[in-house]
Amino acid sequence: MTTHVQSIDDLTPLIGTHLGYSDYRTVTQEEVNLFADATGDHQWIHSDPERAKAGPFGQTIAHGYLTLSLIPVLLGDVMKVDGVSMGVNYGTNKVRFTSPVPVGSQIRAGATLASVEAIPGGAQVALDVVVEVKDAPKPSCVAQVVYRYYA
Repeated sequence: MTTHVQSIDDLTPLIGTHLGYSDYRTVTQEEVNLFADATGDHQWIHSDPERAKAGPFGQTIAHGYLTLSLIPVLLGDVMKVDGVSMGVNYGTNKVRFTSPVPVGSQIRAGATLASVEAIPGGAQVALDVVVEVKDAPKPSCVAQVVYRYYA
Protein backbone atom coordinates (compact mmCIF):
# COMPACT_ATOMS: atom_id res chain seq x y z
CA MET A 1 0.00 0.00 0.00
CA THR A 2 1.31 3.45 -0.88
CA THR A 3 0.21 6.61 0.90
CA HIS A 4 0.06 9.26 -1.79
CA VAL A 5 -0.27 12.92 -0.85
CA GLN A 6 -0.73 15.83 -3.24
CA SER A 7 1.49 18.32 -1.42
CA ILE A 8 3.72 18.87 1.60
CA ASP A 9 0.73 20.49 3.36
CA ASP A 10 -1.16 17.19 3.19
CA LEU A 11 1.42 15.52 5.45
CA THR A 12 0.60 17.26 8.74
CA PRO A 13 -2.82 15.60 9.24
CA LEU A 14 -1.08 12.22 8.87
CA ILE A 15 1.22 12.62 11.89
CA GLY A 16 0.93 9.46 13.99
CA THR A 17 -0.50 7.47 11.08
CA HIS A 18 0.99 4.17 9.94
CA LEU A 19 1.51 4.76 6.24
CA GLY A 20 1.81 1.14 5.15
CA TYR A 21 4.44 -1.36 4.07
CA SER A 22 6.77 -1.65 1.14
CA ASP A 23 6.93 -4.65 -1.13
CA TYR A 24 9.34 -7.37 -0.06
CA ARG A 25 12.86 -7.19 -1.51
CA THR A 26 15.41 -10.02 -1.53
CA VAL A 27 18.86 -9.23 -0.11
CA THR A 28 21.49 -10.94 -2.28
CA GLN A 29 25.09 -11.96 -1.63
CA GLU A 30 26.10 -9.88 -4.64
CA GLU A 31 24.76 -6.66 -3.11
CA VAL A 32 26.32 -7.54 0.26
CA ASN A 33 29.66 -8.01 -1.52
CA LEU A 34 29.26 -4.71 -3.39
CA PHE A 35 28.47 -2.95 -0.10
CA ALA A 36 31.55 -4.55 1.46
CA ASP A 37 33.66 -3.28 -1.44
CA ALA A 38 32.18 0.23 -1.16
CA THR A 39 32.74 0.47 2.60
CA GLY A 40 35.82 -1.69 3.08
CA ASP A 41 33.92 -3.89 5.56
CA HIS A 42 34.82 -7.41 4.42
CA GLN A 43 34.18 -9.14 7.74
CA TRP A 44 33.64 -12.83 7.09
CA ILE A 45 30.10 -12.87 8.54
CA HIS A 46 29.16 -10.78 5.49
CA SER A 47 31.49 -11.88 2.72
CA ASP A 48 32.60 -15.48 3.28
CA PRO A 49 29.64 -17.86 2.82
CA GLU A 50 31.69 -20.99 3.59
CA ARG A 51 33.16 -19.69 6.84
CA ALA A 52 29.84 -18.10 7.83
CA LYS A 53 28.13 -21.52 7.75
CA ALA A 54 30.02 -22.37 10.95
CA GLY A 55 29.52 -18.91 12.44
CA PRO A 56 26.92 -17.58 14.86
CA PHE A 57 24.26 -16.98 12.17
CA GLY A 58 24.75 -20.17 10.11
CA GLN A 59 25.22 -18.16 6.93
CA THR A 60 26.28 -14.72 5.72
CA ILE A 61 24.27 -11.72 6.86
CA ALA A 62 23.81 -8.22 5.45
CA HIS A 63 25.66 -5.34 7.03
CA GLY A 64 23.46 -3.33 9.37
CA TYR A 65 24.33 -0.20 7.44
CA LEU A 66 23.33 -1.90 4.19
CA THR A 67 19.93 -2.55 5.72
CA LEU A 68 19.74 1.10 6.80
CA SER A 69 20.78 2.27 3.33
CA LEU A 70 17.91 0.31 1.75
CA ILE A 71 15.30 2.27 3.72
CA PRO A 72 14.93 5.06 1.12
CA VAL A 73 14.23 2.62 -1.71
CA LEU A 74 11.80 0.65 0.47
CA LEU A 75 10.02 3.86 1.53
CA GLY A 76 9.46 4.65 -2.14
CA ASP A 77 6.76 1.95 -1.97
CA VAL A 78 5.27 3.41 1.22
CA MET A 79 4.91 7.14 0.62
CA LYS A 80 4.78 9.47 -2.39
CA VAL A 81 4.66 13.26 -2.07
CA ASP A 82 3.61 15.24 -5.13
CA GLY A 83 4.22 18.94 -5.62
CA VAL A 84 7.84 18.89 -4.47
CA SER A 85 10.89 19.90 -6.46
CA MET A 86 13.12 17.56 -4.50
CA GLY A 87 13.44 15.46 -1.39
CA VAL A 88 16.73 14.83 0.38
CA ASN A 89 17.88 12.51 3.15
CA TYR A 90 18.58 14.72 6.14
CA GLY A 91 19.67 12.06 8.61
CA THR A 92 18.54 9.72 11.33
CA ASN A 93 17.55 10.43 14.89
CA LYS A 94 17.90 6.88 16.17
CA VAL A 95 18.92 3.55 14.67
CA ARG A 96 19.02 0.06 16.15
CA PHE A 97 19.92 -3.19 14.39
CA THR A 98 17.79 -5.59 16.41
CA SER A 99 18.32 -8.83 14.48
CA PRO A 100 20.37 -10.01 11.48
CA VAL A 101 19.28 -10.01 7.85
CA PRO A 102 20.35 -13.38 6.42
CA VAL A 103 21.51 -13.22 2.81
CA GLY A 104 18.72 -14.49 0.57
CA SER A 105 15.98 -13.33 2.93
CA GLN A 106 13.25 -10.90 2.02
CA ILE A 107 12.85 -7.58 3.80
CA ARG A 108 10.19 -4.90 3.81
CA ALA A 109 9.71 -1.60 5.60
CA GLY A 110 6.73 -0.20 7.42
CA ALA A 111 6.56 3.48 8.34
CA THR A 112 4.68 5.79 10.67
CA LEU A 113 4.78 9.55 10.14
CA ALA A 114 6.33 10.90 13.34
CA SER A 115 6.55 14.64 12.68
CA VAL A 116 6.33 17.39 10.10
CA GLU A 117 8.13 20.68 10.69
CA ALA A 118 8.07 23.73 8.42
CA ILE A 119 11.48 24.80 7.11
CA PRO A 120 12.29 27.57 4.65
CA GLY A 121 10.96 26.41 1.29
CA GLY A 122 9.47 23.15 2.49
CA ALA A 123 9.12 20.70 5.34
CA GLN A 124 11.27 18.42 7.46
CA VAL A 125 9.59 15.05 7.88
CA ALA A 126 10.50 12.31 10.37
CA LEU A 127 9.36 8.74 9.83
CA ASP A 128 9.53 5.88 12.31
CA VAL A 129 10.60 2.92 10.18
CA VAL A 130 10.67 -0.77 11.00
CA VAL A 131 12.51 -3.11 8.60
CA GLU A 132 11.23 -6.67 8.86
CA VAL A 133 12.64 -9.94 7.62
CA LYS A 134 9.88 -12.13 6.21
CA ASP A 135 8.86 -14.81 8.74
CA ALA A 136 11.35 -13.58 11.38
CA PRO A 137 10.13 -13.12 14.96
CA LYS A 138 11.46 -9.57 15.35
CA PRO A 139 12.48 -6.66 13.12
CA SER A 140 16.01 -6.29 11.80
CA CYS A 141 16.22 -2.52 11.96
CA VAL A 142 14.27 0.18 13.76
CA ALA A 143 15.08 3.76 12.80
CA GLN A 144 13.71 7.25 12.74
CA VAL A 145 14.73 8.76 9.41
CA VAL A 146 14.48 12.41 8.50
CA TYR A 147 13.83 13.85 5.05
CA ARG A 148 13.53 17.37 3.78
CA TYR A 149 11.00 18.07 1.03
CA TYR A 150 11.21 21.32 -0.93
CA ALA A 151 8.31 22.88 -2.85
